[in-house]
Amino acid sequence: MLEYSIYLGLFLSAFGAASLLPLQSEAVLVALLLAGEQPVTALLLVASLGNVLGAVLNAALGRGIERFHGRRWFPVDDRQLARAKAGYQRYGRWSLLLSWMPVIGDPLTLVAGVMREPWWSFLLLVTLAKAGRYLALAAITLGWF
Repeated sequence: MLEYSIYLGLFLSAFGAASLLPLQSEAVLVALLLAGEQPVTALLLVASLGNVLGAVLNAALGRGIERFHGRRWFPVDDRQLARAKAGYQRYGRWSLLLSWMPVIGDPLTLVAGVMREPWWSFLLLVTLAKAGRYLALAAITLGWF
């Protein structure tokens, strides 16, 4: 039972970190990697799945959020939204390869939803970025170089 709760905790940490919440799944993953009690592949898969699904939630929110544009409580004004759209149009879907980065990654996935990025390309690029980040973190932590 404890084994499943470890994976659930890692999944929730990675999922939450991919949302706009200020969470750090990397610290959880590194601690579990250093403990060495779970298979590295399983930890990487669980962390990647949680992080990608969190990004999917952001994109889904982005697809639905524009209907509230113009309301007083809407979190961004017209200028900010236009700037975000222009940036996404300029760099396009390839900007999703930066979705792993702190601060800019999560808003990128939200804007991709607003811009109606096709799900196939969204999932492919976000999975490459986020799984690649966790793989690099594991390589550094475990000294695979």
